[in-house]
Amino acid sequence: MSILATLHARARVLFPGVLVSILVALSAQFVAEHYGAPAMLMALLFGIALNFLSTEGPCGAGIQWGAKTVLRFGVALLGLRISVSMISDLGIGLVSLVILGVVATIGFGLLMGPRLGHGPRFSFLTAGSVAICGASAAMAIAAILPKDDRSEQRLVFTVVGVTLLSTIAMVLYPIIATAMGLDEQSIGVFLGATIHDVAQVVGAGFSVSDQTGETATLIKLFRVAMLAPVVVVASMVVRAYVPASDDGGSRPPILPVFVVGFIVLAALNSFVSLPVAVTEWAGAVSRWALLTSIAAVGMKTSLRDVAQVGGAAIALIVAETIFLALFVTAGLAFLPT
Repeated sequence: MSILATLHARARVLFPGVLVSILVALSAQFVAEHYGAPAMLMALLFGIALNFLSTEGPCGAGIQWGAKTVLRFGVALLGLRISVSMISDLGIGLVSLVILGVVATIGFGLLMGPRLGHGPRFSFLTAGSVAICGASAAMAIAAILPKDDRSEQRLVFTVVGVTLLSTIAMVLYPIIATAMGLDEQSIGVFLGATIHDVAQVVGAGFSVSDQTGETATLIKLFRVAMLAPVVVVASMVVRAYVPASDDGGSRPPILPVFVVGFIVLAALNSFVSLPVAVTEWAGAVSRWALLTSIAAVGMKTSLRDVAQVGGAAIALIVAETIFLALFVTAGLAFLPT
């Protein structure tokens, strides 16, 4: 069989599942635009309602492909939103605050998780998603962790948790920051360094002022840039300490391909003057890829399984969120902007 015939046969197998994932993503975006609901959360919930499609009929293979390959493509494209000049514009003080916030929050999660009955996988998954960029980070981190029979429910719970907390923070954090007497730039730093998802950071920042919104978005994009080094380090740790046969999972490569793509595209955006239309197009494609993949993840997940995660998991992700907010607040007192 020729390569073209093989690709055609593969595409026919994947098409039904990929198509339904795209339709769910489109439905979620429609609800988000018309009713103000978070698109990621809507895609996940709509997907969960269609869980039967992943186990019955012709959609299973395409849904599986969408949850894995499309996800990694979307994460790699995030690199075009990052550049060296963007980071240098922040200054050493703010760069240090963001890096320390990410590291400290992940460390806090790894220490707190076992005290609440959770292992290092779930602790790192939730802490990384809180520390870096919410649902996108959760999916990227899940992609490099060894898989077991609870991997999907952990991921879905984390995405739901960080999205809901981001939405709550989008409303409450500007009020809290204003009450603390911070100026507009400092409020932007606080919002960008503490709210989990990019969309909610933008919403919260520009609800205060244009300056606050621009500062918050810049800080948030730097947090997104932290995704690559965190995933690389995590991959190395997993390879070193988790046996390949652990819970039936396999160790990730030292440098996952999608992380290589992220780094290459970030370098390209740093050293080549790309047209604004190209970076905007890449951002839109990345967002749609992530939305489609989270719809596929939802369709692979049973709501009954997610409900079994329990109250201790809720306590962990809330504690990580509060820790990050307190850490950044303390940092702003020592690093005035």
